Amino acid sequence: MAKVAVIGAGPSGIIASCIATNNGHEVTLFEKNNMIGKKLLITGKGRCNITNSSPIDEFFDNIVTNSQFLYSALYTFNNDMLINLLNEYGLEVKIERGNRVFPITDRSIDVNKALEKYLIKSGVNLLLKTKVTDVYYDGSKFIIEINDNDKKTFDKIILTTGGMSYPATGSTGDGYRFARKLGHTVVPLKASLVPMEIKSNYLDQVRGLSLKNVELIATTKEGKLIHKEFGEMIFTHFGISGPIVLTMSNYINKYIPDVNLFIDFKPALTNDKLELRILRDFEKYKNKDIKNALVDLLPKSVIDWIISDSNIMPDKKVNQITKIERSNLVNTIKRLELEFVKLRPIEEAIVTSGGVKVDEINPSTMESKIVPGLYFAGEIIDVDALTGGYNLQIAFSTGYLAGINI
Repeated sequence: MAKVAVIGAGPSGIIASCIATNNGHEVTLFEKNNMIGKKLLITGKGRCNITNSSPIDEFFDNIVTNSQFLYSALYTFNNDMLINLLNEYGLEVKIERGNRVFPITDRSIDVNKALEKYLIKSGVNLLLKTKVTDVYYDGSKFIIEINDNDKKTFDKIILTTGGMSYPATGSTGDGYRFARKLGHTVVPLKASLVPMEIKSNYLDQVRGLSLKNVELIATTKEGKLIHKEFGEMIFTHFGISGPIVLTMSNYINKYIPDVNLFIDFKPALTNDKLELRILRDFEKYKNKDIKNALVDLLPKSVIDWIISDSNIMPDKKVNQITKIERSNLVNTIKRLELEFVKLRPIEEAIVTSGGVKVDEINPSTMESKIVPGLYFAGEIIDVDALTGGYNLQIAFSTGYLAGINI
């Protein structure tokens, strides 16, 4: 039997603690907040997107960073096993669009309640309002400093302290400091699944505009494609947000500042087909100004921006538009450039990209390759995925793997 400390009572810490306790170890779970799973409460807009019901082999297509590192974790404790576990502790779930799994009540607090029951039944020694301020390793034992004045000794330790996003929930990066002190490399932290700031004279004009069925395109400054994403987005007071923007942030955060952004307002149409559509509208509105001839094709609030970027005078009559101007208009609608400034702060990100380097962790056990008896699980590791329940499943799966290998 080992004396085990688990630091951080989020999804990975909870499951790691329960599994290790059920395997006969003496486990203490430290949490600086006054409750477990504080960040869990705000996920999925308060509904908690627990996991995704897609086959596990499809998960890897949605994991952007170090997907292969997670092979053992995801197959050892998969989405069906997680759902069955939560069912066992009274949580019923439902499956929504994109195979997203939510509690049937649409309340994240009910996920927390199920996990709390799991902790109680397992007999984990849970210490709330107990902040771990430092961690030491003397070559055989781990010494944990609590609340700056109390010290406890353990045989094993699992760091499940989360990332840097939403610091009000307790994710303040403590685990990265501990990991560095214990000899680990921390890959630079970046915001992931976060809105973007852009610069435009038309931003106030388009603020609040929601777009559907558009394509967001990211390239390097030299024009090399980084990623394309189709779906919905919205203009905000600082730039852009919405599903495709959050997803895109996950792909571009490693390229910044070498990023150009574009919107294709009509991705279903080729340039030739779009030009034919514009010609039909021009025939319909041949005696009107160009700015009034695009109302059937584009949202009204974005028309001035597109006309300006097409180098056309807004009050020019449709019947005076030249072939070159029409070609410019087509190109702009298909590729309106957004002047990318930066991602919103990491504190606003859904997840943190970066973290403890995976090359220094055994993917089959989550144990450190540097310090025997040190384990990692959850967002502290340099792995991250797209929205849809994948990140939470990663947290549960890595926590399970760490717990079972103590």
